[in-house]
Amino acid sequence: MARQAVIVVDIQNDYFPHGKWPLAGADAAADNAVRIIQAFREAGDPVVHIRHEFTSDDAPFFTPGSEGAKLHPKVVNRADEPVVLKHFVNAFRETDLKAILDEQRIEHLVIVGSMSHMCVDGVTRAAADFGYTVTVIHDACATRDLEFNGMTVPAALVHAAFMSSLGFAYASVVSAQEFLASQR
Repeated sequence: MARQAVIVVDIQNDYFPHGKWPLAGADAAADNAVRIIQAFREAGDPVVHIRHEFTSDDAPFFTPGSEGAKLHPKVVNRADEPVVLKHFVNAFRETDLKAILDEQRIEHLVIVGSMSHMCVDGVTRAAADFGYTVTVIHDACATRDLEFNGMTVPAALVHAAFMSSLGFAYASVVSAQEFLASQR
């Protein structure tokens, strides 16, 4: 079996109720992410956390050093799990993520986190371009309503569109239950 790691993307306080940028279904997605993280920990497979901070103190969310920019307590890293700090949508850009994965000879990445239409999309596409086999756990990802041309696009449709797109050419897109069943 190929060496695998789970990438936990931006599951941070500002994305939850009472945060600065709450997502639809953030709690349910985080609960599924916890199930995946726990399976990786039990198997002794690497868990790599990604944490986004904007570089400006006037950012709409993930302000440097703020409580909102911290990892959410549901998914906080263990001491032996790296946390990659990023400032861009793509978690590989100007970070040591690829070096961390290459050092451990990782071939397969499992992606959970937020937001489906931004950082999950960005890291998934980049990972596939780097040659990793990628699986996205669709029900361990969350997003929010978007606006386009005066029309509100509900979060569920945003999520479905991006999961469909990723599943077309970049990743296997499965539920947490499907993934966990495949690991037995």
